[in-house]
Amino acid sequence: MTNRQKDILKEIVEVYIKTAKPVSSNHICNKLKCSSATIRNEMVALEEMKLLEKNHFASGRIPSEEGYKYYVDNLMTPKNMTGEDMLKLQTIFKNNSLDLSDTIKKSIELISEVTNYTSVVLGKSSSDNKLKKVEIVPLNDNDVLTIVITDKGYVEHKKLSLPSTVSIEEVKKTVELINKLIVGTPIDEVSEKLEYEIKPIIGKYVVQHDVLYNAFYDAFSEFTNRNVDVQFVGRNNFLKQPEFSDLNKAKEVLNKFETITEIDKHDDSDDIKIYIGKDSEISDDTSVIKTKYNYDGEEKTIAIIGPKRMEYDRVVTLLDYIKNNLGGDYGK
Repeated sequence: MTNRQKDILKEIVEVYIKTAKPVSSNHICNKLKCSSATIRNEMVALEEMKLLEKNHFASGRIPSEEGYKYYVDNLMTPKNMTGEDMLKLQTIFKNNSLDLSDTIKKSIELISEVTNYTSVVLGKSSSDNKLKKVEIVPLNDNDVLTIVITDKGYVEHKKLSLPSTVSIEEVKKTVELINKLIVGTPIDEVSEKLEYEIKPIIGKYVVQHDVLYNAFYDAFSEFTNRNVDVQFVGRNNFLKQPEFSDLNKAKEVLNKFETITEIDKHDDSDDIKIYIGKDSEISDDTSVIKTKYNYDGEEKTIAIIGPKRMEYDRVVTLLDYIKNNLGGDYGK
């Protein structure tokens, strides 16, 4: 890609982020002082590279998902925080009456307020829980109630519906093996141990081992996922974005917000990470920017959800400030 093509792509991305309107060749001509024919040819080339797209309702071009990714990876420059944003964040972090939890809450409230995006804090609410015991209670010929008990006294009930080919004796044998082999395992590691340690063994003792393995695997997976503490701020900010002016589309995206817990599993680093479009696992039209921090030895995540047309440079700067100011005595 030539330097001029990079300049054109950068300008189109940044203008579209601000206006949500396709960017014309005339705008680029005025900005870069090039002939309209030259700019049009370059825009066609960028479109052939899958970095720009035509808008069906207006002339001009908009960034494609790949265009946003190229911009973030190669063209985006850090954006200086406004004096107002800096002052508000400094006020929060210098307030000695706030503990870390309150500081984070006020910080993400501020980000949602100044960006009109949705802020999220994620953390395991029972990450230090370990499996103490599994019990079953037969309900009828096909249903059993599974009771999972942790060492911290947390109890989870799950009804399992099993085919008639599975006997209660097989269920009891499976539970016996679970209690014998993986009691004491952290709850968020139980599903993995079921797959690699229990599954090969129950095959020797239980005829319908695949059915029972899948039932217990799903039960423990649900248990783990439900024990993610999720705190949203500004969920309805999406309704303010022109991309989601269609209420049905907005509701569809809002209903998928819970999948934000899945994106937290992709990466163990504490760097600021950006997930664009499909990579956000929420919608093709959304992006997520996240970073991690530690609180009392427990890892948590701050994530910002916005349209794909997100102010990436501004959000990264805000998150970077928060991340860099979470040191000191917090969590100690």
